[in-house]
Formats: sequence, structure tokens, C-alpha cells
Amino acid sequence: MKKSLWYNDLPILIQTGLMYQAYQNHMDLTSPWRTGAAAALRYLNLVPQGVSDKLFGRLAASLELISRSSLTYHRPAYGIDRVLVGNQELEVTEEVTFATPFGSLLHFKKENAPEQPRLLLVAPMSGHFATLLRGTVKTLLQDHDVYITDWHNPRDIPLHAGRFGLEDYTDHLITFLDKIGPRAHMVAICQPSVSALAAAAVMSEDNHPARPATLTLMAGPIDTRIQPTKVNEFAKSKPINWFEKNLINYVPVQCKGAFRKVYPGFVQLTAFVSMNLERHVKQHIDLANHLARGEKEKAAIIKTFYDEYFAVMDLPAEFYIETVRDVFQEHLLPQGKLMHRGRKVDPAAIRRMGLMTVEGEKDDICSIGQTLAAQDLCTGVRAYRKVHHMQAGVGHYGVFSGKRWNNEIYPLLRDFVHLNS
Repeated sequence: MKKSLWYNDLPILIQTGLMYQAYQNHMDLTSPWRTGAAAALRYLNLVPQGVSDKLFGRLAASLELISRSSLTYHRPAYGIDRVLVGNQELEVTEEVTFATPFGSLLHFKKENAPEQPRLLLVAPMSGHFATLLRGTVKTLLQDHDVYITDWHNPRDIPLHAGRFGLEDYTDHLITFLDKIGPRAHMVAICQPSVSALAAAAVMSEDNHPARPATLTLMAGPIDTRIQPTKVNEFAKSKPINWFEKNLINYVPVQCKGAFRKVYPGFVQLTAFVSMNLERHVKQHIDLANHLARGEKEKAAIIKTFYDEYFAVMDLPAEFYIETVRDVFQEHLLPQGKLMHRGRKVDPAAIRRMGLMTVEGEKDDICSIGQTLAAQDLCTGVRAYRKVHHMQAGVGHYGVFSGKRWNNEIYPLLRDFVHLNS
């Protein structure tokens, strides 16, 4: 397979694949500088406080920024060891219930927990690991038996594992729900709302015993023709072959998934950062100042955020291209044209299931109305089983994280799930 790729795709490899390879080579070559800075920082921290604080503070800040000047391609830990259930604190352990080369069904098992509704949290595959939903998981664990789609990084998946496209994502959701069992609940965050709705429709049409009892779609691009955002407009500004030619790369030779076609995580992160560049620059200036002044707690908040934000994951090329084409360019689902394994996806087939949609007033990635569109598509769901909530004052991430998620959105979702259990 490698020989075929080298000989048949060599012109494409020269045009596109070398960018990711050059980036990886640069990271490898500069690694000793970051390692040295991190080692020096550890020794510097041994200096007693009060000894030239100003000088050592500035030096520590410089070393910290140097040591952090790279991305990581390894999934961070969820770090959820205990959770409060009622008035009792329970121990939490992670358990892989089922796995494929591309993803694991991860169960957050609570020791001695009372029976609670089983819930599958569907994480986006959009350049970050599922650990980005750590706070969402921790909140849900109070009242639910939580599972999550823990996607694997394609750069670590060998070529012989095959492809992973939009239909494969939907198949994974169907399989995961089957492993969890009947009457589970599915909550999809952002991008996978389309696949979650498709999986629910297919399972309903097949009268699958493990079809979800409820489906909750949060800030998802069901119909991006409604009030298009800058992200939506960019997706439609170029023909699909432009995305294939300019954004798809081959995984570097140093990696287990060498020569797999991907949309590199560092490219996606660059796009995210560029949308709020001034904010990110200011955050790093603030970080340096906090470190120089010895304000460790303030610095730790910024470092914790960027430890997660700079942990990036590649996207399989097939999944990325099919998502751009089918969801953002051709709008197949809302037009009744989305296909899954040769059959039309029919949201009207969803019956005897609760449907909840959640949007954020200030969402600049998935605007108001795009997720609500699912309510009109699911004509088979009874009106009393439909819930829609527009959360005032929050942007995209505020829909599923932060104070308003915890205090205003989550109670509604919890009550909706328990009412339909």
C-alpha cells in the first residue's frame, strides 16, 4: 500500500503532503530547545522566594513560554476522579466499553452509584480531543450514567485500518448505542448533530431496540443556510476540490499513521486562533506578566486552558471533505437528500423519542435557527416531546460549558432526560 501511494500519488504528495512533514520536522528539530527550557524552569523553581524575584520572575516567564511553544498530539487526561451525586461523593473510573481503530466508547463508571439514565455524549471531531468536554461530562455525571465518544487521533491510526468518512461516524454512533443498550439518551455537541440525527432516524426506521429515548442537539449545523456565519460562508466560498488540494495533507513518516490523508489539527487550530487572534496574544502576554510577578494561580488558569486548546487532533480527510461538502455546501440533510449506506435519511421516521435543541444567542459558529431546524424536520415527534431553548448571553462554547451551562441549560436538559426515561 505504501509503495502504491508513493508511486501513484507522488505529484499530490509533493504539492500537499510536504507541509505537514515540514511542520513535523521543524517541531522535532526544535524539541531540544523546549526540553531544555522546561528542565531549566524546574531548577529555577528551586530558588528560594525573595532572591532577585524580579530577575528570576522574568527568566521564568521566558522559559515557560519557550517550553510551551508547541502543540501536543496526545489526548490529555479527563481528570475526573470523583463527582458529587446528591450529598455523596463517588469515585469515578474510566472504562473502555467498546473500541474500534478510530474511537472508543468510554464509560465514566461511578462506584456504588444509584441507577441513573444512561447517556451518550457525542463529541465533535473538529481538531480537538473529546477531553474538551471535560466540564460537560463532570456536570452530566451528577445525574446520569455517562458515556462519551472518545475519538482517536488519525495520525496514530495505521493505513490498513481503512477510511473514516461521515457515514462511518454515523455507524459508530449506532454501534455505540447498541453497546449501551435500550433507552439510552444521546446528546450531540456541535458538528456531530447531523450524524446524531441521521443515526436516530436510521435506528427509528429499523425499529432498532437500542434507538435513543431522547436526542439532544446543542449548537449543531443542521441547516447552515439559516443566518450563515463566517465559518459557513468560508465553506461555501471555494469549490470542494480547493479544500482537497490546499488543506489535505499526508501524515508524516515519523507517525504510526504515516501517509494517511488528513486535515491536520495544527491547520484547524490556526483557523480557530486567527478568528480571535488579539485575544490569544493578550492571553499569552498576561501569562508572561503573571509568571514574572509570581502570580501562580492566575497563570495556572491560563496554562490549564491552553494545555487543552493546544492539544490538537487531525481529522480523517474523508470525514472532513464529506462534512464540508454534504453539511456546509450542499445542505443535504435539510433538503431530504442525505444518504446513509445507500438509503435516504428520513428524520420524519423518528417517533416515540424526545427531541431537544439548544442554541446560544451570541454563537458566531452556529447561529440561531440552524439547530432549531431539526424541530421542523422531525415531524414524527409529538409536540409535547419537543423542547427548544435559546440561551441568552452565550456564544458557541457557552452552550455546553461555563456558568450558564451549569446553572441554566443543564437543569433543563436534566429534567428533559429524566421526564423521558
